[in-house]
Formats: sequence, C-alpha cells, structure tokens
Amino acid sequence: MSSFVHRILATDGAARAGVLHTAHGEVQTPAFMPVGTAGTVKAMTADAVRATGATIVLGNTYHLMLRPGAERIARLGGLHRFMDWPGPILTDSGGFQVMSLAKLRRLDADGVTFQSHLDGSAHRLTPQRSVEIQHLLDATITMALDECTAFPATPAEARASMDLSIRWAHHSRDAFRPRPGYGLFGIVQGSVYPDLRHECGAALLRIGFDGYAIGGLAIGEGQATTFAVLDATVPFLPQHAPRYLMGVGTPDDIVGAVQRGIDMFDCVIPTRAGRTARAYTSRGVFNLRNARFADDAAALDEGCTCPGCTRHSRAYLHHLFKAGEMLGPMLLTWHNVQYYQDLMRELRTAIAERRLDAFARAARAAWAQEEAA
Repeated sequence: MSSFVHRILATDGAARAGVLHTAHGEVQTPAFMPVGTAGTVKAMTADAVRATGATIVLGNTYHLMLRPGAERIARLGGLHRFMDWPGPILTDSGGFQVMSLAKLRRLDADGVTFQSHLDGSAHRLTPQRSVEIQHLLDATITMALDECTAFPATPAEARASMDLSIRWAHHSRDAFRPRPGYGLFGIVQGSVYPDLRHECGAALLRIGFDGYAIGGLAIGEGQATTFAVLDATVPFLPQHAPRYLMGVGTPDDIVGAVQRGIDMFDCVIPTRAGRTARAYTSRGVFNLRNARFADDAAALDEGCTCPGCTRHSRAYLHHLFKAGEMLGPMLLTWHNVQYYQDLMRELRTAIAERRLDAFARAARAAWAQEEAA
C-alpha cells in the first residue's frame, strides 16, 4: 500500500504541478474534485465521471451521516464500493453544512448540536465523531472538523471562530487513525484578516497534518479578497504538503488560485450549472435556454470530447432544456465536469512548460469574448 506523499514535479512562480500518492491511487495536481455530496456526482454515472479524467471526488460527512448513515455504508463495504469509485475520495468534515444547512445550531467547546435540515431530528457532531464517520466511510483524505466563519465577521468574531477551529483540529488529529496512503488535512481559518490566517496556519503546523486546506472563502467576499487572503496565507504553508482551497470556484478563480500555489479544488459550480442550462466553454459561459441557440448546429465547444459536444449540437441541447428532458442536465453536467478536468490538465502542462501566466492571459481573453457578446 502506498504512502501518502505529494511530489512536486514542476513549478512556475508560486504554482506547482505534482502528483499525490494515496492508498487508492494517484492524483495529478493541480486537481479539481467533482462534488459527490451524497455518494454521487449529480446527473452523472461513475463511469461518466471517470471518462472526464477525474481521479478524485468529494463526499460529505454531514449528508452521509444523515442519509443513509455512516455505519450502514461501512457494513456495505465503504463509500468506494457503495458509489463505484475505487479511486481516492476526500470527505468534507461537515462543518460548512452545519453552518449553512442545519437548523438550530448550537456550538460549544467540544462540538456542535444541530437539527437535521431533512426532518428536524437532533444530532451531535464533535471532531472525534466527524473523524470516526470519515473512517467508517473509508475516506482517503479526512478533513478536520472546523467552524466555518461567517462573512462578514468582525476581528473578534473571526478570532473566536478560529480559536474553536484550532481546538477542534487538535481533537481531530488525536482521533485520526494513521494508515499508509491515508491523510488528514487541517483547515486554515481566520476570515479576511492576514494576522489571524498566519496565527491559525502556525497553530496547524505545530499540530501537524498531511495537507492544509484554506477554508472560510467563496462565501461572499469576492474574488479580489479571496486572492488577497491566498497571497497572505499560502507562503506560510509547507512546501511539501498539498494545499486545498475549499469550495472554489469558477474557472477564473481556479486559474488565479493555481497561480498563487493552490493544488486542489472542489466546487458545485460545474454540476449545478449543468442542471440549470449553463455551460462553461473556452469562450465563456453559455445559457443554453437562450433562443439564439435554437437553430445553432455547431458543437457546444469545439475540441471538447464529451458526448454533448461530439454527438450533439447546441440546438439539440437547447431543445432538451426547453422540453424539460432529463438528458439535457445529464449532458451539460458531463460537459462542465469535462471542461474543468481539461482546464486542470492544461494548467498542469502550462506549469511544466513554465508558461502559466501566458496561458492565464489567453484564457481570460477568450472567456471575455462571450461576456462581451
């Protein structure tokens, strides 16, 4: 069984291209993880996800603990077998969902008590229980439980939230069962305040984790602020460990974050957009419901290898959404995930060839064409 190791193969400025070795296979970085919150990437089969080139997906502690239950998944052979994904799986700890979805959330020093958004039932999530659930799921990468700081937050509010996350990080580390090829990531909090981000990062480094995530972003602060936080945080993270920017983002967000040294991403944007007729392309975002596509016989995005682009026209995709056919969201979700995986591959190549900044400029110029149209 392999060790959990992140090897840096090439750099271009702050950007890195590498490979993450895990118990469930290798992940080329920078990597985008399709979101499989409830044990499925919405509107896609596991084979379809694999066909895009994705090698790692994300699952979620909060959703899977509520339904169907971690113990049940363990009895059925673990999440890899349950969802037909033998490759690496990263599981979010549930902290963000407790903040954003749960009812009547009550925090204390040792965890959080909340009511399920599904049926109002009461639940208790502690760092120890979150790690235990992720172990039952057989997560390749376990995330420490954190308290996702709301935005905006005053410095005092951000510090109190950060202090709680650091306390929970200690408990998560103690509860984690080290195994070859498995990893535990800590999460840097601190809102938009550089001094708090530095303090939190230093505390997590003292605890010691296999990777470091940057949380508490992509919740309304805007891209400029996100990038400013990365500029203040990434230089303090260890060179050898993978860096994961949680919940980000658009293609432009990802390119900018890669330029700042981020290795891993997840976001619901490509799958959610696919279900709502929005396609990410090399020329920007298309809304396939627009009447201008009704007679458009062109492929959605020339050069894309997904079935929506190689077998169908923009007019057909437009028709599917106008007719309310479920194939429309399926094809467009596949396309969007393919587009994101192609973008990550192009970023890795650009880093290896030391032309990342030129690639970023060209990509942004192309995306702006559709925005100006």
